[in-house]
Amino acid sequence: MATTADLKIPSKVFDVFDIKDKNAGTSTGKKWLDSHGETIETFSPTDGETIAHVTCANKDDYDKVIRQAQEAFKEWRKWPAPSRGHVIRAVGSKLRERKEDLGALVSYEMGKSLQEGKGEVQEMIDICDYATGLSKQLYGFTMHSERPDHRLYEQYHPLGVVGLITAFNFPVAVWAWNTMIALTCGDTVVWKPSDKTPLCARACQKIMGEVFEEFDVPEGVSNVVTGGACIGEQISHDDRIPLVSATGSIAMGKKVGQAVISRLGKPLLELGGNNGMIITPSADMDLTLNAALFGAVGTAGQRCTTTRRLIIHEDIYDEFKDKLVNAYKQLK
Repeated sequence: MATTADLKIPSKVFDVFDIKDKNAGTSTGKKWLDSHGETIETFSPTDGETIAHVTCANKDDYDKVIRQAQEAFKEWRKWPAPSRGHVIRAVGSKLRERKEDLGALVSYEMGKSLQEGKGEVQEMIDICDYATGLSKQLYGFTMHSERPDHRLYEQYHPLGVVGLITAFNFPVAVWAWNTMIALTCGDTVVWKPSDKTPLCARACQKIMGEVFEEFDVPEGVSNVVTGGACIGEQISHDDRIPLVSATGSIAMGKKVGQAVISRLGKPLLELGGNNGMIITPSADMDLTLNAALFGAVGTAGQRCTTTRRLIIHEDIYDEFKDKLVNAYKQLK
């Protein structure tokens, strides 16, 4: 493990999230389980140094977590939605307390700027606020029936265990977007984080565990299963998981979508793009330059909306190219 003297991150961050040299990568909420898969090392793109080691789950570990999530669902779905919302509100409050620490960890393990690391945590806080309000607005319709003395109404019911596969570029926000909505609606979640950012997942689960302890949330409501593509494949093919949300490349999305649909599950995919910016002679050069530069290198260039192509009118091609090359030379 890199020494604190070498780290471009406050040493207390590791203490706050109980990150050591060797860490378990499987959790059912408040508990961390002994894992029996391979041990991976996570390193910072900032300096290439190893941060820590995490033990992945194997098939038996995965099955244990799924069974726990199924059992937890039986109880969690019976909690009144506003009560589930109180739990999510507490998660948001805890994230506000830990914003600086978690933002620093995201920046250091993933490689994006500190400002964007903190911004990602703010997105988590925002979705907690939204989900808390949603917990009191799970409405249904009431309709008149053609039959005497009958009434018709619709009511939403939770699906069950939701599978979540996230990418390394947004190691915490995407998890929060999916998880806070799913938990509010009464589902339980099994999360496979990117094996490039397992410490961010550990930090999130540490926060969840602290809140769950306070509210006596059933073990298995929010779960983490660290591992490689094999864990993602298990989630995709597992008919115990009615909905799978996956973020990543188009190639990965095709595999996940086909696997989930083949068993009549519901896939929710957020995949990479191929975004282009069209630049005309009438464009404001300074504004366009800033937009192109940030679009390409913001979030270290790892964003599904990252600008990948510039389509430039020939009359301003050379002028804009020279400005862009000069701007890139100033980047650190």
